[in-house]
Amino acid sequence: MKNSPKSEPILSIKKVTKRFGGLSAVHDVSFDVPRGAIMAVIGPNGAGKTTLFNLVTGLDSASSGEMFFLNRKMNDFSPHERAVMGLSRTFQIPQIFVNMSVLENVLIGRHKFGRSGLLGGLWSSPRSRKDNREMREYCLNLLERIGLIDKANEEAGNMAYGEIKLLEIARALATEPTLLLLDECAAGLTAKESDHIMKIVRAARKDGMTVLLVEHDMRMVMNLSDDIVVLNFGEKIAEGPPEKIQNDPKVIEVYLGEED
Repeated sequence: MKNSPKSEPILSIKKVTKRFGGLSAVHDVSFDVPRGAIMAVIGPNGAGKTTLFNLVTGLDSASSGEMFFLNRKMNDFSPHERAVMGLSRTFQIPQIFVNMSVLENVLIGRHKFGRSGLLGGLWSSPRSRKDNREMREYCLNLLERIGLIDKANEEAGNMAYGEIKLLEIARALATEPTLLLLDECAAGLTAKESDHIMKIVRAARKDGMTVLLVEHDMRMVMNLSDDIVVLNFGEKIAEGPPEKIQNDPKVIEVYLGEED
């Protein structure tokens, strides 16, 4: 998709501000995420990146401004309503169920596709059994693609850190999101592990997903992103393709570093 004409936005953020007391963690930020894009949000620590993700997913409420997803204003939608619409995310610190198996963790992300309802599940109806079989099969195939199939029945809390990162991505993908938000998915990983995640993200885009990521790994950002938004002290200071961002004097000064 790089260097191709931009398609219609799947997500529009318009003059969004989030205040905590007298401090603006995000201030008057606007940008669009085109459908089918891989877009990154970067900036130094404390720039407001994760707060912005929390606003998009409904964990925080905007103090002002508007957010549109699939042309629907979603400021007042709950996190659950946004998830049903097609938003899914990972977290900077992975949020997994450590005492459950890897497969069970991914099945949690798949639960919205169950059609039998609560009573059907309680009475183990034919529809419930069919739902469970289909969801299990889907999640096992997903773990195969992610590279965790050999860990499917292991307790999630026993996995290595890089595997836990993959598990959280797998659970987000299990919802088949329209927009996938990845919060520092490469933090603490080796170059080889980061390369594997880049392959997963590209495959997700190929499957029709749009991806918005917060990331400090500049190698990943520059190789993966169609466009980049740069935040500093809660304000957008630059936006554009990787080549433009790499040479932007403001970005070099506040984030990339003079020598880089």
